[in-house]
Amino acid sequence: MVEFSLVLVFAAGILSFFSPCILPLIPGFIGYLSGISVTELKAGDRKARLRIFLNSLAFVLGFTVVFAAIGVLLNSFLGSAAYDVRIWTARIGGIVIITFGLYLLGLIKIPWLQRDHKIRMTRKFRFSYVTSFVFGAAFAVGWTPCVGAILGGILTLAITQPGIAFYLLIAYAIGLGIPFLIAGAFTGRMSGFIKRSEKFMKYFGVISGILLIIIGIMVFTNTLNIVASFFALNAIGLSF
Repeated sequence: MVEFSLVLVFAAGILSFFSPCILPLIPGFIGYLSGISVTELKAGDRKARLRIFLNSLAFVLGFTVVFAAIGVLLNSFLGSAAYDVRIWTARIGGIVIITFGLYLLGLIKIPWLQRDHKIRMTRKFRFSYVTSFVFGAAFAVGWTPCVGAILGGILTLAITQPGIAFYLLIAYAIGLGIPFLIAGAFTGRMSGFIKRSEKFMKYFGVISGILLIIIGIMVFTNTLNIVASFFALNAIGLSF
């Protein structure tokens, strides 16, 4: 069950990166944090590329630390909850996750998810890595509307499974962080990749919504463990 949940959350993290609110802004955003100009980037300056990657790494560490802290808190406060409480938490959580999925499909409106809650900062290149780390932490706290539903769904899933909340949120951070690091390493090529990806971005809400609804149904019906056991048995069978 744990492995299956982690795979789902990891996939949700990757999907979050490819949202139309994040992917098109990545090259400019990373360049802004690191203080690298477009001219330097196109010139192929190795030091500039290294600084971009290190700032990307600091940014990823920033939101990973926040997610890890949330996971620890959920585990501490809800880990010892009674079985009956967990059952009702799973049912309520399943409904919430399904609601987020319906929102992404455009079937319902959730006004507070359509607002930006951003922490505005001024860049100081002398301390660019610290700034990038803080930006990453702020990024985790003040999410953009189009992935707010995904993050909300993952947080709700973590609440329904407090024993593995830390691992769930770390898996989400890794899923989101790996594409960020790849973008930081190959920022100069991101523009072409983004242009080629534009035709697929319109499907982001549909894919994300369906994924959350499936997770929500499994959480509500407490069938995550059944599905996980099914895949585990198949894996064991294939190994013989």
